[in-house]
Amino acid sequence: MTHCDISSWVLITTYLNYAVLILLGQIRDFFHELFIGSIHQTPKGFAPLVHSYEDLYTRRLYRRICDCWNRPISSRPGAYIDVMKRVSNDYNKTIQITDDRIHCLNLASYNYLGFADSPKHVLDDVLKSIDQYGPASASAYGDFGYSKIHKELEDMTAKFVGKEDSIVFSMGFATNSTTIPLLAPTPDCLIISDQLNHTSIVAGVRSTGGAKVTVFKHNDMDHLEKIVRKSIIEGQPVTHRPWKKIIIIVEGIYSMEGEIVNLKRAVEIKKKYGCYLYVDEAHSIGALGKNGRGVCDYCGVSPADVDILMGTFTKSFGSVGGYIAADKEVITYLRKNSYGLVYGSSLPIPCAQQALSALKVITGDDGTDIGKTKLFQLNDTSNYLREGLKKLGFEVISDVDSPVIITMLYNPAKMPAFSRMSLEQGIAVVVVGAPACDTLCSRVRFCVSAAHTREDVDKALKKLDVVGTWTGTKYKVFESQLVNDLYQLVM
Repeated sequence: MTHCDISSWVLITTYLNYAVLILLGQIRDFFHELFIGSIHQTPKGFAPLVHSYEDLYTRRLYRRICDCWNRPISSRPGAYIDVMKRVSNDYNKTIQITDDRIHCLNLASYNYLGFADSPKHVLDDVLKSIDQYGPASASAYGDFGYSKIHKELEDMTAKFVGKEDSIVFSMGFATNSTTIPLLAPTPDCLIISDQLNHTSIVAGVRSTGGAKVTVFKHNDMDHLEKIVRKSIIEGQPVTHRPWKKIIIIVEGIYSMEGEIVNLKRAVEIKKKYGCYLYVDEAHSIGALGKNGRGVCDYCGVSPADVDILMGTFTKSFGSVGGYIAADKEVITYLRKNSYGLVYGSSLPIPCAQQALSALKVITGDDGTDIGKTKLFQLNDTSNYLREGLKKLGFEVISDVDSPVIITMLYNPAKMPAFSRMSLEQGIAVVVVGAPACDTLCSRVRFCVSAAHTREDVDKALKKLDVVGTWTGTKYKVFESQLVNDLYQLVM
């Protein structure tokens, strides 16, 4: 199944829904201009600073349902969270927080291994680091921002993922966006990127010194090989000289699809044609593989066959920041030249300690079996929820073993309905629409945690059954009933 297979009936109703919403937005803007005045208050003689359609989408579509996102909480983002209720009297132009709280099962956080609510000995390590070093160094690594905890984290990260060396960044987004430009610094470099790669990768590619980029169909390795072969044969545009280097960029788990990269095939192509391979493991490190070592561990691929392994500490480790792991020569080059390191503040030491202590738990270096238990619990619970949603009739597109579970909504009006009704039922979920995904492929994303149990999942499935029925998002049930009705009609 592709990331967005949509039936004709759903396609028509989704297009119709968007058409009605845009038409109503245009009508409101017309009467606003007619009776109140200009919406943008653009000075005479000046062109508007905002794009007309994007502004219309923000004001007339997104704003009406923006209460479905950025919901504040008043607790740790563990298995359960307390969501602060909000109200609006002006169609979400302004939203006020109330004193009421809704206790929800948390299926919305990237808390894969449950370290948002860390074991006591991990918490003690973090508190001790605050007492010893303070909350932050407020300095770059090259000045006073590098400590022995950073060094230990880098060494352990490299060992964990199976590379010679690594460097840590204070922000996951900056890890990609400030590293990729250094790997493809000139126009004679070619980057071949998955169609659905994360925005941080796109930002990094756009920041290169003119490197060319080609996009291949999502997780389609046949298409990737076709592009690689064609690029090698044709060479650079105009001159047709050979490319200085070709870098293939993929993700371990695609966060908006819940799909796992076909890494074995990507490595085969990389070796066959002499390309470099860059793998973003933001969502797969700690969450995939028998030992939690990411997509290489899961797919049975040697880390030596992947040139650059990128990951973040924000998902499975309960911290912030990210890392790049590679050969020592590459890391030395990046350490000296990456402006994310040279000019940016270093990863706060307590955050580095959190990631380091979490790593020790995962590997068992803390002397406990908590890590092993967490890895099993995450895998078991995520597959249990995925199968439960399928049995209820939801259209699930994510792969087996992925802790990110995607269920299709399609119709934009069903996003706020599903989100608000789930909140009322005590289930915290994330709904996703354009531009984070295709316009026609709105969806809901469930993120499972090792902190969840099968009892939690059973409770969620019971409530989501109600939500799915009332919102009309159990498409498999709908399609089955439609086929039966047509059969009865024909007979």
